[in-house]
Amino acid sequence: MQISQCPLYLQVILAFCWVYIRKYQSRQESEVISTITAICALAIALITSALLPVDIFLVSFMKYPNGTYKEWAANNETRQQIENTVLYGYYTLYSIILLCVFLWIPFVYFYYEEKDEDNSNKCLQVKNALKYTIGFVIVCSALLLIGTFVPLESPPNRNSTQWEKVQYLFEELGSSHGLAALSFSISSLTLIGMLAVITYTAYGMSVLPLNLIKGTRSILYERLENTEDTEEVEHQIDKLKAKCADGRPLSMRDRRNLQDLEAKLQVLRRQGRHLEIAERNCCNKVGSALRPMKSSIRKRF
Repeated sequence: MQISQCPLYLQVILAFCWVYIRKYQSRQESEVISTITAICALAIALITSALLPVDIFLVSFMKYPNGTYKEWAANNETRQQIENTVLYGYYTLYSIILLCVFLWIPFVYFYYEEKDEDNSNKCLQVKNALKYTIGFVIVCSALLLIGTFVPLESPPNRNSTQWEKVQYLFEELGSSHGLAALSFSISSLTLIGMLAVITYTAYGMSVLPLNLIKGTRSILYERLENTEDTEEVEHQIDKLKAKCADGRPLSMRDRRNLQDLEAKLQVLRRQGRHLEIAERNCCNKVGSALRPMKSSIRKRF
């Protein structure tokens, strides 16, 4: 299907997602796969949210103000076809959301984390990302199983056969325990995240007076130090490359040192970009203006 044939609201949603993601993403750290994933995931979530008012509109559009059905909707088969279309749309969109939440987004996240560790082997990155994604799926599956089977009650008839027990199990699973299992999984993951936030916040509040006493280094000084380190590493790399300028191969030790220096240079350049962004940050400018107040607080401690 061509873009021009898509409904107008789909084009509006895709345009909004593209502008929103491109506005708030980091220009230096952005990747194509993560950008596409974020745009598609946000678009699917918005399309799913937009399906509810469409469903309500279809129900109201089939009837007159007095409550009777219109001529084209008087046939039960026509109404059933429309209801099935909307139902299949719900199933499709929610299935895509589950696929993104439990498989695709974790895979992209772990793949990006592996790439951030200066790992140039694509196959190894994909392998490690798949390994962590499978572990994440196993944990979520365990939580879903716990949330599904723990609330189940024993069959009312203790003398029932094994087949009747299996039928009772499927009836219970088909009633409302799917929602309970999903709620239990989300609540468990939220609890883990809340504990992490509480621990991190408590540690940060306890370390805050120590950081105020110690003070912070100037970003200008850190950028100057980063520039000097970068120039020194580049000079060492040029010296090693000069050894093979006449075509002679480098020794095993020199090749290892060259790889280490190139990795260190990449880290220094990334730190330099972060320092450049931090220097342009408004919080840093406000902090510089409040530096006398910080000095007085440190003296009190």
